[in-house]
Amino acid sequence: MMRFGRKNNFTSGIVKRGLAFMSSLFVSAGLLGQDGNGDVTPDVPDTFDLQTAISYALENNFAIRQAIEQIEEQEGIIVEVKAQTRPSLTLDAGYQRLDEGLSEVVDGFGVASDNTWGISLNLRQALYKGGGIKAALKAQDLTRESVRLFLEATIMDAILEVSTRFYSTLLARDQIEVEEQNIELLKEALEDARNRLEAGSVSDFEVLRAEVLLANAKPALIRRRSAFRVAIDQLRQSIGYDNYRRDSANLEKIPEFLGELEYRPISFDLARSLDLALENRSELERLRLIEEARDAGLEIARSDYRPSVDLIGSYAKRKSNFSDSFDDGPEGWTVGVVASWDIFDGAARKGRVRQARSQLEQSRIERESLRLAIEVEVRQAMSEYQEAEELVLAAGKAVEQAEEALRLADSRYEAGAINQLDVLEARVSLTESRTNRLEANYRHLIAVANLRRAMGDGKPASIEE
Repeated sequence: MMRFGRKNNFTSGIVKRGLAFMSSLFVSAGLLGQDGNGDVTPDVPDTFDLQTAISYALENNFAIRQAIEQIEEQEGIIVEVKAQTRPSLTLDAGYQRLDEGLSEVVDGFGVASDNTWGISLNLRQALYKGGGIKAALKAQDLTRESVRLFLEATIMDAILEVSTRFYSTLLARDQIEVEEQNIELLKEALEDARNRLEAGSVSDFEVLRAEVLLANAKPALIRRRSAFRVAIDQLRQSIGYDNYRRDSANLEKIPEFLGELEYRPISFDLARSLDLALENRSELERLRLIEEARDAGLEIARSDYRPSVDLIGSYAKRKSNFSDSFDDGPEGWTVGVVASWDIFDGAARKGRVRQARSQLEQSRIERESLRLAIEVEVRQAMSEYQEAEELVLAAGKAVEQAEEALRLADSRYEAGAINQLDVLEARVSLTESRTNRLEANYRHLIAVANLRRAMGDGKPASIEE
């Protein structure tokens, strides 16, 4: 199987952890793609399957790449917050020239210099900020973990979308085949009618009727081919395949899509599915972490009620009052502790605490809302799965009956017991039954994929351990 992809620099440890849970699903099956030629989009491959589509999407899907950048953004915020715990070092320098009218006599020793200068190296270290720094670091760590969980959810959503659109491509491809088979049958029927007309066993009406059926079948084939092209483009969008080169080799090339819309019996238990969803859904865990981060945010707001203490120190050199020489300037160091406590700020702190408390409560409400939404999503997915299961069984039985009906119609037609119209109706019924079975198999695959996603399992149904 072909491997191709865009090279990404996943240097951040948090990004690697964000993708680790997906690796356990795909590495063993050989699904994670290898680095390609930098950012050069590869040519359209000769063959293409679901595993290759997922492998490419993991590296190139735009939603996944954006989620990774959000992690990088959060890393930058954490660095910024941590800077508050480290000392700051600044270098200050200044020069000032005085007007003669501002010059003063110093103790009768003459006129002071009309210019001054100074240079100092200053250090400041926060000792206590009312617990705000510690709470801010905790909040950012929790936010970073929540962003990682957002990446996990984004990956699973992307895989579901890629799987769904790949199955749609297979459905469109197989529907073309069914319509082509139907047209071939109708052509054979038309040829048979013409032969019988020459033999004098049927009238012109039988030939005309066969011609009409054949003409009516061609628009369906045209629509199927158009749907196939659209499905390919939608799949290309989902995996992030961005090739704007206008050479003929890639512009209209369509790979051979490998895979079948096969029905694979599988069973799910509603109670177990609900438990797994509440346990595995990263979206729910993400909101829990956000709730904890909001709780830390409340502590940050409350820290404004407490004093702040800083350690300060500097080493300075300034111009002497009696000499313009740099060497004569006094120099030395100072060290001390500065404390401040806002006694009254017009109730601004009270407002910030109130906002933080409301944000915390909103997070709790949002998590409970999502919990209920997940339960409803699982139940709905289970209902769709049960419906798809019944449709698959019914469609399979209908195809068997249609095939038997066509066999009997052909036999009776050869024996002269029925006319050509009855045979054509049996063939049309078989085509319709085969189309319905394809759609039923497709819906079953989609229903299984949706149910697994609702349970927090992003692995496609057609990929086995």
